[in-house]
Order: sequence, then structure tokens, then C-alpha cells
Amino acid sequence: MSQRTPDSAKLDRVVAEARRAAEQRELGYRERALKMYPWVCGRCGREFTRTNLRELTVHHRNHDHDFNPPDGSNWELLCVYCHDNEHSRYIDHVRGAGYESAEQAPATGNPFADLKAMLEAKGKR
Repeated sequence: MSQRTPDSAKLDRVVAEARRAAEQRELGYRERALKMYPWVCGRCGREFTRTNLRELTVHHRNHDHDFNPPDGSNWELLCVYCHDNEHSRYIDHVRGAGYESAEQAPATGNPFADLKAMLEAKGKR
């Protein structure tokens, strides 16, 4: 059985590609925020380590994911649960404030329309 000698040029290409990929990831806002802020949820205070860091997300305070200032002023770190809650609250706020573009038709059905007759029929049994 013969051992193959590693192709050093191929290894160099793989290492260079991995380094470029890491540099590109570091340019992303998540990596920048993780370097900038402590690994703690800004709402519930849960602390994170490398083992559970995937559960810590970057929330855009103004809900604009394209607005990523270098000082991180539009970011806060939230655990996945608090992040989901924040977005649900925002959606509820937008709907409640009437910001939706499509007008909703008023409800036309009456769930209690036949209630009196049903109660009377039940009482006659």
C-alpha cells in the first residue's frame, strides 16, 4: 500500500479559500456585532458561550436589515426567543396602527345570529 504525498499547491488553495471565506464572514454584521457586544441577550439577560452562540441573534432596532452602520447603533443581540417576540410585537403594532397597505373588509358574519333559537331548542328537550 503506497502513501500519497499531499499536493501542497492544492492544500495552499484550500487554506487560502478558507481564510477568504472567514474574512468575508467577519465583514457581515452578525460577526461584527458579536465582536462589539457582550454575548448576552439584551432583553432576558441570558448569557451565551461558544457552544450555544447560534441561539444569539442580531436584531435591527429599526427593523431595516440593510441599515448596518459601522458603530452598531442599529443592532442589539437577542436570544432567538426574545427576537421572535420582538418581531411579533412589531407586526402586531403595524397591523394595529393600520399601516397595512391593503384594506381589510369588515366582518359580515354574525356568529350569534341563531343563538337564541338554539338555546330555546336546547331548553325544550
